[in-house]
Amino acid sequence: MPSKTLKPRRMIVGILLAAGSAMRFGGNKLLAELGDGRCIAEVSCAKLRPAVDRLIAVVRPDAIELSARLAAAGAEICVFADAKNGMGASIAHGVMQARHAAAWLIALADMPLVAGDDVLSVAEALRAGAGIALPVASGKRGHPVGLSRQFFAELAALSGDTGAREILARFTTEIVEVPVGDVRSLHDVDTEFDLKVARQLFIGLSTSSPVKTPSTST
Repeated sequence: MPSKTLKPRRMIVGILLAAGSAMRFGGNKLLAELGDGRCIAEVSCAKLRPAVDRLIAVVRPDAIELSARLAAAGAEICVFADAKNGMGASIAHGVMQARHAAAWLIALADMPLVAGDDVLSVAEALRAGAGIALPVASGKRGHPVGLSRQFFAELAALSGDTGAREILARFTTEIVEVPVGDVRSLHDVDTEFDLKVARQLFIGLSTSSPVKTPSTST
């Protein structure tokens, strides 16, 4: 009886965007601790790492402490001198470091409440052949956003602050929405208030504070 030929595993590379200016926060929000000794970026990195075959963190040149923490959490550090050119430019730079990947899973370092199982589900959708995969909770799209290598040219050409939003708008029929359970996992940290809410949610405390659920901006 002939043996079955196994299909090679599709290599997915995680791109953790950690090079933002944090102007609304008024400081380096990614180094703010959540309650267990880890900072926001470390927790975000830990959620992404098990779902990918390789993880690249895009950081600013002056992010010395952040780079050290992310490296210890399992990320390859990619210093991007032109991070001021926006999220799109950071995505393009990260993707270019892994141009032969089968797909890229792009995550924001300021979203530490994303559930690890949800990240795995998005990655599995990519491995199953989705052109674009993203999580959806209560009708709202979130992160991480996965794109297969058919979109390499579009990703490599990104610039500015709109991220990959224009790609999602152009290729709607390629999008596979992955249902996830908890809308709180879409919470990002842009302000001190966001950080307070994130800490409450992270340590499991009940809160009546509204949780911001952004539309997909990657």
